[in-house]
Amino acid sequence: MGKVDYSKYAKLSPFELKDNLIELAQSKTDRMMLNAGRGNPNFLATIPRRAFFQLGLFSATESEFSFSYMPEGLGGFPRPVGLQSRFDNFILENRDKPGIVFLGKAVSYVRDQLGLDPDLFLLEMVEGILGCNYPVPDRMLRVSETIIKEYVLREMGVQGMQKSDLDLFAVEGGTAAMAYIFNSLKENKIIKNGDRIAIGSPIFTPYLEIPKLNDYQLEEVLIEADPKLGWQYPESELRKLEDPSIKAFFLVNPSNPPSVKMSDEGLAILADIVKKRPDLIILTDDVYGTFADNFKSLFAICPDNTILVYSFSKYFGATGWRLGVIALSNNNVLDKQIANLSKKREERAGRPLFIFNHRPSKH
Repeated sequence: MGKVDYSKYAKLSPFELKDNLIELAQSKTDRMMLNAGRGNPNFLATIPRRAFFQLGLFSATESEFSFSYMPEGLGGFPRPVGLQSRFDNFILENRDKPGIVFLGKAVSYVRDQLGLDPDLFLLEMVEGILGCNYPVPDRMLRVSETIIKEYVLREMGVQGMQKSDLDLFAVEGGTAAMAYIFNSLKENKIIKNGDRIAIGSPIFTPYLEIPKLNDYQLEEVLIEADPKLGWQYPESELRKLEDPSIKAFFLVNPSNPPSVKMSDEGLAILADIVKKRPDLIILTDDVYGTFADNFKSLFAICPDNTILVYSFSKYFGATGWRLGVIALSNNNVLDKQIANLSKKREERAGRPLFIFNHRPSKH
């Protein structure tokens, strides 16, 4: 591979640099470059996919086993009794096939490392891959939520928080997460037309358009990273968030396109700001967090004020599957604000207000 003079890229903007890197990655001599910074990664993980398809074959057999007296091609719900034993036999009989070892290890990990019931896990996975039942609870499947909580807490650098301290909401990728969050904030009267929202800049261009949409009509306040500081946010920029007229701070961390995680100093400044502004809402898209060494999310620093969005699309090369989660602390500021708003509306109306969400009533 020939040497490339990278000095010529020093004065480019993040967006120009990204375009140049994509062009470089597509050149004949540099096609082996793995690129996660583009809209769609140019790689994917094959071993878990092979395991996924093997699980599908096992699940189809389980379905046919339930209706073994019916004509070929017709199946029923998987039977919980003896499921793990039949799965173990499937792994043993197919141990030389691609993906089988990974599949067996996945179930062992859930049982031995996470301490979860392997029978419940297998039943949930088999029913899930067959798509034969409504998801219950519809927010997120029970065993899956426990597993993803473990993953999110570890990868986002969260310490001292128990899995019972947060809720996850399965969503169709990061873009859907943003749509649901902004719609929910608007419907619950937490934000309204004309409110001010801070945005960490530079940022993924479509995210700049969200506050301007007719549905929201929010006023943007840019919190600008400084290239001279390695694309970190200067303290003077972050201190803009002390302005009580700013309802929320929206950022991508690590940033896109600069691809730089927020420094420990920046995290500490935000933690200090939240102490002064306990009403501040932080919305962080941490899809690139799993690419950074020793990553620490704002959710680890200010969990009660932070809405965390994580997507599996980039790290696992799975953009087409639309897999993501929203994480919220059980003691989040949103529930408190909804409760306060509900009390005010109830007082104005002079009658009880029916609240669908049970959590705000705790406060």
